[in-house]
Amino acid sequence: MRHLNKLLCACSFVALGLPVLTGCEGGELFDVNAPDWISDKVQEIEDSENNNQEDIYTFGSTDYSSAFWTEFSKYYVVPDGKIWTAEFELHIDPNATNTYKNFALVMTNDVDREGEGYKEYGVMRYDHQPSGNSEWGSYINRSYVQSTLTFETDTDEGIEKLGGKVTLTVDRTVEDFFAVTMTNGVVTKTYEQPYEWENLNAEASNTNIRCFLVVEGSYIDFLSSKIGTTGGNVSADKNPKSMVLKNVPQYVDAGTSLEEAMAGVTAEVTFEDDATKIVSASELSFTAIPDMDTPGAKTLVAAYNKTFKGENCDTPIMAYANFEVVEKIVSIEVTTQPTRTTYYYYYTSSATASLNNRTLAFDPTGMVVKATDSSGKTRVLDNSRLTFSTVPAKVGLQIVTITAEAGITATVNVIVKESQVLEVTNNKTTVGTMDNSTPFWGDFSDEFNVPVGETRFIKFTNFTSRVENYHNFVVVLRKSNLIEYAVVRADNYGWGDGYAACLTSGGQADWVAWRDEMNGAKVTVYVTNCGNGTADVQAVMVGNAGTTSTQYYLGINTIDPNDLNFALTVENAHLIFGE
Repeated sequence: MRHLNKLLCACSFVALGLPVLTGCEGGELFDVNAPDWISDKVQEIEDSENNNQEDIYTFGSTDYSSAFWTEFSKYYVVPDGKIWTAEFELHIDPNATNTYKNFALVMTNDVDREGEGYKEYGVMRYDHQPSGNSEWGSYINRSYVQSTLTFETDTDEGIEKLGGKVTLTVDRTVEDFFAVTMTNGVVTKTYEQPYEWENLNAEASNTNIRCFLVVEGSYIDFLSSKIGTTGGNVSADKNPKSMVLKNVPQYVDAGTSLEEAMAGVTAEVTFEDDATKIVSASELSFTAIPDMDTPGAKTLVAAYNKTFKGENCDTPIMAYANFEVVEKIVSIEVTTQPTRTTYYYYYTSSATASLNNRTLAFDPTGMVVKATDSSGKTRVLDNSRLTFSTVPAKVGLQIVTITAEAGITATVNVIVKESQVLEVTNNKTTVGTMDNSTPFWGDFSDEFNVPVGETRFIKFTNFTSRVENYHNFVVVLRKSNLIEYAVVRADNYGWGDGYAACLTSGGQADWVAWRDEMNGAKVTVYVTNCGNGTADVQAVMVGNAGTTSTQYYLGINTIDPNDLNFALTVENAHLIFGE
């Protein structure tokens, strides 16, 4: 973080002024030296775009809320004999606890997603977890994957090492060879395959491979893209035009430095051509008017002096916000109790029966906490400023400690009960086709409502193609209008707004043996509405050889307790009910 008086100097800017990749409106398809069968279309693109479409844009929610397979880059076509090079800034959620919260490269035939004839070669995420799902697809040979950073589980520390400026290449320039490289200078992941993939396009003359990126719990500022034999065109840079400050604290304790007070502030910067990205406090310069020395209302002035690519810009931009310096808090009290004070859990399934020190998340919805400062003044604290102790998953009265800062606490009481348990049945006898060819999201069970304080469970027999860990049943938690809270799979993986907060069991010790036993496995799935804005999913799977395996997802949040439903779907699997 830098002070404003160090900023107000001449800023230099060098315009690259180079030609950029051409694109097509809508499909956003990029190509160089396209074959004859689409040459007319390329000419049309060039004519309409004047050979000058820049490749600077942002995708993924900047609050890190993007679920998997919801936010995508443009399409990029890599012809045979060419190399695609992309540069982008990967923003990792500083609070991420799962290693898969980064980006994935998807490699397909030359067809739009969900288009007729769409086929995937495979998917590669930036993280590397040999025991998990960091790469998948029928054409990916994981033995050719190497990385300078390997995770043993998807909850290992180190996800922040994947962030920063990433260079990605997809290389088809060498005969009988295919390579992918992802690197940010700290972590390098490579895939070097000593043969070419077969052509999955309907027309033999079209040998293109199409690529795109997808994010999960992260977002990307795309900087440039090149397609050629060794290089290509570079996108022009952009100057900032305006910005909006976010996360400015309403109150700051007297005696706190400006740097410390504004450490959590971010800014959404808008650049030329309306490209946007989020910048952190370390990239901004702050001053407080009139000062930080006395209590009272203050004006925050923030300045930013970088282009989209991080070079010095022509003219710095500024933004303003208000905050108040207040005397130090000496006490807090709860003046309005939380809306929900009765929580529920289910513990008798073998998935969690032996789980020690299990807890439930405290739900502060509706709670009002008032603070008193050293001058005797009182004010209401935003609940986001407070921290809460967890609730032991034990029947009876439990005390929750609310903390404003060290030594400044209050308490509330909640009641924990066992949930009521009821079995549900599906109206049709099968989900998915008997030959296990049903694609993901291709068929669903009935929708089952789970009231507050209750557990619903369903039994079925799971059949699988046994090709991938995820070729099994999938549980979908959603509202009655089908808006999803989370999607969780049989193999210790999930996504959705509520997924990041949950505790998972960690998967199986031997995935190959587990996949084999899941063909004909007897499965019971339990879904609990905990009443505190969270839900639990537990699965007990008895394999075809009699081995029992379990999987759980505890504390999936963002749940509306009055509108929780679940359904089952499959991918390359089928389920039989009533056996």
